[in-house]
Amino acid sequence: MIVYGRNPVREALRGRRAKQVGEVWATAQTAREPWLANVGARIVTGEEVERRCGSGSHQGVCADAGAYPYASADRLLGANRPLIVALDQIQDPQNLGSICRTAECAGAAGVVIPERRAAEVTPSVCKASAGAVEHLSVARVRNVADFLADARGADCWCYGASAADDRAVAYDAPDYAGSGVVLVLGSEGSGLRPRVAKACDALIALPQRGRIESLGVSAAAAAILYEILQQRQGSLDNSP
Repeated sequence: MIVYGRNPVREALRGRRAKQVGEVWATAQTAREPWLANVGARIVTGEEVERRCGSGSHQGVCADAGAYPYASADRLLGANRPLIVALDQIQDPQNLGSICRTAECAGAAGVVIPERRAAEVTPSVCKASAGAVEHLSVARVRNVADFLADARGADCWCYGASAADDRAVAYDAPDYAGSGVVLVLGSEGSGLRPRVAKACDALIALPQRGRIESLGVSAAAAAILYEILQQRQGSLDNSP
């Protein structure tokens, strides 16, 4: 995999793929940046960087980072009171990357994506995540509903974001502090599939005050994840 852009390449060089990063290509100007000083980047033109990575959004640098190392879903569930984001057929690489960036910043244990009919970690996802996928664990599962059943068996509570469902409670109503939490987000067009929604312990919704139907999925993820983070941080601050 050829990753491109300053943040994705820098994080690949210091993340879990650091030892497998091969050649780095950079323009003369970009190669002067301090974080590239000891990398031994090959100096090339901007046109060569674009040819290597296939994108004009390269910011003067790209690198051969090797295959992306997906994590085990069981390992995510084995963490202490994990915060996990499960995505039900998110297909836009920009949305996947943005959600991964927010999840990493919020301290999530990882993100779970289905193996089929969904975006996977690609160079464009690495770019959209600003390199967050180099530090955040991403697991692929055959079936999201089955994963949620496993999560519930591992003492996690599963909350599906579904603004269109009358059964949904306010996003800040649940107690996210006491156990592991899986936040489930549906696809950009149709939201959560019925079987996935049924596998959740509860459905939650953000308040809608405007005239359009809903927030984008990456914006909704950010709002809910930081509510969860605030509650969980508050429980730590108030612990004896």
